[in-house]
Amino acid sequence: MLKPIVAGNWKMNKTPREGKTFIIEVASSLPIINNVNVIFCPPFTGLYNIDISPPYYLGAQNCFYKGQGAYTGEISIEMLLECNVEYVIIGHSERRHIFHENNELIGKKMSRVINAGMKPILCIGETIVEMNNGKTYDIIEEQIIKGLTNVKSIDNIIIAYEPVWAIGTGLTATVEKINEMHTFIRKILSRLYTNNNSVKTPILYGGSVNSDNANELISIDGVNGFLIGGASLDVIKFTDVVKIVNEQ
Repeated sequence: MLKPIVAGNWKMNKTPREGKTFIIEVASSLPIINNVNVIFCPPFTGLYNIDISPPYYLGAQNCFYKGQGAYTGEISIEMLLECNVEYVIIGHSERRHIFHENNELIGKKMSRVINAGMKPILCIGETIVEMNNGKTYDIIEEQIIKGLTNVKSIDNIIIAYEPVWAIGTGLTATVEKINEMHTFIRKILSRLYTNNNSVKTPILYGGSVNSDNANELISIDGVNGFLIGGASLDVIKFTDVVKIVNEQ
C-alpha cells in the first residue's frame, strides 16, 4: 500500500521568516503521524536553512533543466540540493498557462530532476475549455507521455492530477470523475512502464482541497494524497487535512 502524501504548494506566499515559523507551528500542532508524508513547497527564498526531518520534507515549486549559466531568474537542481530539497513540482498549471511552459520543456525538467536523484511531482490537468470540448483524456495522455519522454523508470515519480478549472475556484471534481481520471492515469502509466512500477506511483489530487472535503476525497480509490494550494497557507486548515489523511 502506498503511503499517502500531503504536499502544500505555497505559490508566491510567505517570506522566509513566515515560512520557517509556519513549518514549526504545523509540526508542533500535529500529533505523531506515521501514515502520511508531508511536503512543504515554499518559494525559493524560503528553502534555505530549514531544519526538517521525516515525515516532513522540503519541495521546490519549479526548477530549470540546466546546471548553470546565463539563465536570468532561473534556479538549478544543484542549488536546490544544497537546500536539502527532495521534491520538485514540475508542470504546474500556472507554469503552463501564465509562463507558457510546454510539454517539451516540462519533459526536460523531469529528466533533470530524476537524474539528480530527486523526486518530481508532475502536475497534469485540463482547462474548462478542454473539458467542455471533450478533450480531457487527450490532454492528460499527452501531458503524461511528453512529460515522461526521457524517463526510464517511474520509481520516484509522483503524479498530481489537478483539473485547472478546480484550482483556487472552490470547485472540485465529482468523486466519480476523480476516480475515473486516476484510473485512466494509472492505465497510461501501466502501458508505458510495467504494472509493478505503475502501482507504486502515487497519484495525488489537487483542486480546492480543504478539511471539509478531504475525508471524502482521500477515500476515493486511486487517490494517494493531495497537492494543496490555498489551504496549505493556514496552520489549522493544513493540519486538519494532514490529520484526516493520517487517520485513513
